[in-house]
Amino acid sequence: MCTFDKDKGPRRLMKKGLTLILVGHISFILGAIVHGSVLRHISKPSQHITTEYTIANIISVTSGLLSIATGIIAIVVSRNLPVLKLQIGLIIASFLNALLSAACCIGLFLALSITVAHNGEGLMLGCNDTEVPINARSPVSARCPFDTTRIYDTTLALWIPCALLAAVEVGVSVWCFIVGLALRGLPPCGNSYIKEQLEVEAACAPQSQRLIAQRLNPDA
Repeated sequence: MCTFDKDKGPRRLMKKGLTLILVGHISFILGAIVHGSVLRHISKPSQHITTEYTIANIISVTSGLLSIATGIIAIVVSRNLPVLKLQIGLIIASFLNALLSAACCIGLFLALSITVAHNGEGLMLGCNDTEVPINARSPVSARCPFDTTRIYDTTLALWIPCALLAAVEVGVSVWCFIVGLALRGLPPCGNSYIKEQLEVEAACAPQSQRLIAQRLNPDA
């Protein structure tokens, strides 16, 4: 990453950007499905859902959107390496996305652990009007405002890929962040020559444009 090459580097950065866009879309869709099929029924203020489920779901959706935005910035930067504002935008967006994706991954694994450890009792809060405790794996005599069929399996089946996609987003975002540092010649990539190459290219661009203009208009 610190050896970002001006010739092959833009293509690699574009691929990483496309990866972030694809993964972000899938993560956003899965997070929306979880909320639409499960959490929207048990996250109402009148009920007693624990906050870890709602927080993990909101972070998952937000992380997907930020990953898409970061991927778009990475693609734009790959086509305009010398632009300072785009380089700074890549650094900021990839850094924030790495933090949010890491929080999403940790939150989802925490929610998964709590759900498995308690057999999905948190998914059934507010359903039982008796003193008999129930869980999502055996919703016997549960009175719920929603269909409890396969709620436990559906939640786990969607949370697991969401957590894995969040981990992928972390890795790709860290790569883009280090590339952004390399483009600016900042630590830990302070010895990278890509910044000097871009500065020379930017300095030569006006001269090249004047030469082309003179060749097109020799009488001017």
